[in-house]
Amino acid sequence: MVTPHISAAPGDFAPDVLMPGDPRRARRIAETFLQDARLVTEVRGIEGWTGTYQGRPLSVLASGMGMPSVTIYATELFRFYGVRSIVRVGTAGGIPASVGLRDVVVATAAHTDSAMSSHRIDGVHLSHAASFDLARAAARAAEETGTGVHIGPVFTSDHFYLSRPGLFGQLEAHGTLAVEMEAAGLYATAAAEGGRALAVLTVSDHVNRAEALTSAEREADFDRAVTIAATALLSSHRDV
Repeated sequence: MVTPHISAAPGDFAPDVLMPGDPRRARRIAETFLQDARLVTEVRGIEGWTGTYQGRPLSVLASGMGMPSVTIYATELFRFYGVRSIVRVGTAGGIPASVGLRDVVVATAAHTDSAMSSHRIDGVHLSHAASFDLARAAARAAEETGTGVHIGPVFTSDHFYLSRPGLFGQLEAHGTLAVEMEAAGLYATAAAEGGRALAVLTVSDHVNRAEALTSAEREADFDRAVTIAATALLSSHRDV
């Protein structure tokens, strides 16, 4: 089965997939976390790799940026390649003061300003929620990594540069931890396709403070979230 965006053969993807946005991060995960990783697709420069993690098959595929892109790749993985679980491992901007640079956010839900989900069920505003078993496993895995872990909702935005005064203050007042661009799309797709989904995010900047990691720092501080995500996938199967 070759889809418009993935050139892998049937069976090339493991049932569990880690999904960073950046193709370079996908390659880095394959080279540093997976054993015996092999490249299975690279259409449009979006690389997908499959290997093993602690003896269990695991794949990684980049998603690109934004809800439309992650929705395309997640749909094709769930619908045509037998994938059952996708965990997004990406970056996010912290919102409350309690969320600092390099912290990890396990996103149990995702609010959004996108209209994409309004097209799924006419007249219904979908709740974009992570799969409970994955979120629970990630919370357990995160506890073992020490401090700087936050569990709760994030905001998935269609707009990276749009200025909306007061927005983040309102989101913070409603308990929102961070802003990013993909989680709501992934959660809606998993719900529609009968799969499992979660986002485990590294805080790379802060919306209320002039703080941001450099590109090099983002790469170096990405490993903790990947470990939490991979461990959550592994342990969620043991809990079944």
